[in-house]
Amino acid sequence: MHADVDVDSPMERGDCYHADCPAREVFNHVTGRWGGLVLAALLKGKLRFSALRTRVGGISEKMLAQTLREFERDGLVERRQFPEVPPRVEYELTAGGLEVAQRLYHLMSWLEEHVRDLVAAQQAHERKHGSAIRTE
Repeated sequence: MHADVDVDSPMERGDCYHADCPAREVFNHVTGRWGGLVLAALLKGKLRFSALRTRVGGISEKMLAQTLREFERDGLVERRQFPEVPPRVEYELTAGGLEVAQRLYHLMSWLEEHVRDLVAAQQAHERKHGSAIRTE
């Protein structure tokens, strides 16, 4: 599947290894620095912007807004604005967003459960190779 795919025709399976595959763009949104954390935070249900920002430590307002816009465009998050003063906006996972977030949550859980082993491996690598990460 490539960027020039006709959305009215039956879709073939995407291939994220191809640079022009539309699924690759969404893959980058989900696996980027903040994407997975934002989606996983929304697993507990609807959240307002400020609650999301508090939950995802270290994310700036600008990056959270950008991430939410991308996910809304990708069909993973729904934004609801209520006609109140001041305006109230909530974000919620769509069915597809829920499925992706659940998969990410399992990965995050594994990482959290194995954090000691991961840190020990990093420290052992640094002792052996120095603190600089090589990209050879």
